[in-house]
Amino acid sequence: MVKVKNKLTPAQKKRKKVAKAERRNKYQCIFINGKQVRIKRPLTVDGLPVEQFIENNADPIWLHQNELWELIPTSELGLVIELKTEEEENGIPF
Repeated sequence: MVKVKNKLTPAQKKRKKVAKAERRNKYQCIFINGKQVRIKRPLTVDGLPVEQFIENNADPIWLHQNELWELIPTSELGLVIELKTEEEENGIPF
């Protein structure tokens, strides 16, 4: 006896396509010991790894509050670089 293959409805096809797209976005395939393995993709913000995004965009106060002291910018002498406000840069007294 031959088993009859049922066709998928348009709604089922769409769900299958959406699920596949979600898996591709969530996981990536790599080779480990000659075998293909699916692992979770690393987190990114605007296409940058999270660590690099924080390093580029965080201010020293936020870094201190979150105990990321190694990322706080320092000068070559080991002193903390002073950050000036916009008023100080423009010469406006406050």
